[in-house]
Amino acid sequence: MSCFGKVGTNISGLNGALVVGSKAKGAVGLPSSSGSLSFGESEKTKFPALRIDFMGKQLVLSDKRALGDWSVKAPSGFSLRAQASICVSRAMRWWEKTLQPNMVEINSAQELVDSLLNAGDRLVVVDFYSPGCGGCKALHPKICQLAESNPGAIFLKVNYEELRTMCQCLHIHVLPFFRFYRGSEGRLCSFSCTNATIKKFKDAMAKYGVERCSIGPAKGLDDSELVKLAEFGEIPRDLRRLPVPTGNMVMTSLEKSGSEKRAVTRMETEDKSPLIIV
Repeated sequence: MSCFGKVGTNISGLNGALVVGSKAKGAVGLPSSSGSLSFGESEKTKFPALRIDFMGKQLVLSDKRALGDWSVKAPSGFSLRAQASICVSRAMRWWEKTLQPNMVEINSAQELVDSLLNAGDRLVVVDFYSPGCGGCKALHPKICQLAESNPGAIFLKVNYEELRTMCQCLHIHVLPFFRFYRGSEGRLCSFSCTNATIKKFKDAMAKYGVERCSIGPAKGLDDSELVKLAEFGEIPRDLRRLPVPTGNMVMTSLEKSGSEKRAVTRMETEDKSPLIIV
């Protein structure tokens, strides 16, 4: 039998593994306990070949086209399993390049909520992007330059592919997309822009980047967004931080629970469903 695998293919058989290819072109690697390697020419094809004593069996790998596919031949009864893997080079991770100290990668919805609440009166720019978005990639260097020239602002980067559910709860439907927040004012503006419309981003920085004090704690995400994130399990349902539905007061009374009495307030919410607050 024979099977074919390109450089970088992982082939395992019996109790060992054969790896064809490495960082060096044409390199072949084997576990030290698998067997021995020898180079020469195939007796039948007269092409460059690699002979491998693998777990007591002999394999012959011949390069029929010098730079073409490797042909792997094994004795009958010898089984092979081929598995290919794709690895993204760090050189291709454009969203990690030229980051400034005030640019922070967000890894969860809770981290986004906390970052906005802890920002105080500082301007916060939330940058929603995707690694596969060409517009995001082209705009990234300019956003880094703006972050460098505005060290008092905080730039939070949100990877749409990794936090898709959170982004959908926040109604992010186009990329690249930006949201501006500051202190108790909460969200100041939101928009999408590209390299061609970068003036929109610069105008927002000029308008909202001026330092100013706001009365009260930072607001962060809207109440409806917090409720949505809690419904989808992106953040814990904490009644001290989530908004209480509005409605008409019905009655307050003392009710007995076991040996204790407690005050219970019943409300009728806007959707007419009862809400009990203990």
